[in-house]
Amino acid sequence: MRKDPVEWILRGLYSAVLYLLLPFTVYHLVWRGFRVREYFQRWDERYASYPDTNAQPRVWLHAVSVGEVNAAAPLVNALRALRPDIRWVITTITPTGSERVRALWGTALDHVYLPYDVPGSVNRFLGHFQPSLALILETELWPNMLFGCRSRQIPVYILNARLSARSLRGYRLLAALIRRALRTVTCVAAQSQADAERFVQLGAQPEQVQALGNLKFDIATPNVQAVVEPFHARVPAGRPVWIAASTHEGEEAAVIELHRRLRQQHPELLLLWAPRHPERFGRVEALARDQGWKVATRRGQQWPAADSDVFVIDTLGELMAFYACAQVAFVGGSLQSVGGHNLLEPAAVGTAVVTGPHLHNFAEISRRMQEADALLIGQDAQQVGDHLLHLLDDPQARQSMAQAGCALVSSGRGALQRTLQLVAPLLPPPVATPA
Repeated sequence: MRKDPVEWILRGLYSAVLYLLLPFTVYHLVWRGFRVREYFQRWDERYASYPDTNAQPRVWLHAVSVGEVNAAAPLVNALRALRPDIRWVITTITPTGSERVRALWGTALDHVYLPYDVPGSVNRFLGHFQPSLALILETELWPNMLFGCRSRQIPVYILNARLSARSLRGYRLLAALIRRALRTVTCVAAQSQADAERFVQLGAQPEQVQALGNLKFDIATPNVQAVVEPFHARVPAGRPVWIAASTHEGEEAAVIELHRRLRQQHPELLLLWAPRHPERFGRVEALARDQGWKVATRRGQQWPAADSDVFVIDTLGELMAFYACAQVAFVGGSLQSVGGHNLLEPAAVGTAVVTGPHLHNFAEISRRMQEADALLIGQDAQQVGDHLLHLLDDPQARQSMAQAGCALVSSGRGALQRTLQLVAPLLPPPVATPA
């Protein structure tokens, strides 16, 4: 393969900048650690320093955080069932993603944090785990890692790939480098045709890209009755319940005001509150108590009491089951420019869904849900409250939305099977055992 001098220069400049910034990663980890204690741990993985063990080849999957891990779980489970002999390594970036990996698979597979994208760390990571195949979820384009995989002849597949118009604009500064890195990828399996077209605009060759659908539609619905039944044993089925899920720090005041407003019309209303980040669990509980409300928590009391006004879900992995306990759900990350969170989870368990206007991370899903009359979008907190109040007042409207949401999730399934058909033939052949 002929050397590309422009690529060599761009990679050199990019890597030099990252090396210069490397001391600041320590500051970043310390700063995050004061908010989330887990950031003080496992720094060796962030810089690709591993115990000197006998490494064996693996299939590598990267899922940045909780949402991507959940989306990947049905695929990983299906591939592991197909080929139980293969050893997997799954990387994340966030501690919550790490916790979710361990909750799903324990020690049945290897898990580390993805190292920083400097050449030394990339080479140590790839040399230690020796992946024969790299599967990257959604939009994780780290140039040195992609070039490193090319150098070691590791095929890379970007699965459930999404690229918003906003993200496309954000790559402008590194456009020349990203275009070259993207063309090292074997295949981009996009969530939608619009995502596929944006990847081509970013620099992928059209023959590299195909639209296979969104894995989030193939969401595995948990046994919600294990939570719903004991919940309703303590909270009568006739009591109105709403849930504020995946909320961020900048949205907490809005949730407080929404609950106060809604309780003016529904004095018995119970709020289930699930902050997006574990470091906010205690703060949200304190905010609710400051209003004079009676608060219970999942870790503390396990269930709301008869007189609870707010129930804080301060655990991970139970959100879908608690969605099923509410009549209506507000999905956060949408009243500020976070970009929204998974709208299909409440829809899949039959709960009417309301969200704010900032949905660039879920543009295709929100569009399809709106078209199916399975989603109400408020342009601000006031309008979100109007929608919540309307649904609490109108059981028929709630039921209609819930049915539309369930039907949309059901009709959208299929990406998992298509992705399996793409990936399964790429798995390394079984190791022959001596006769």
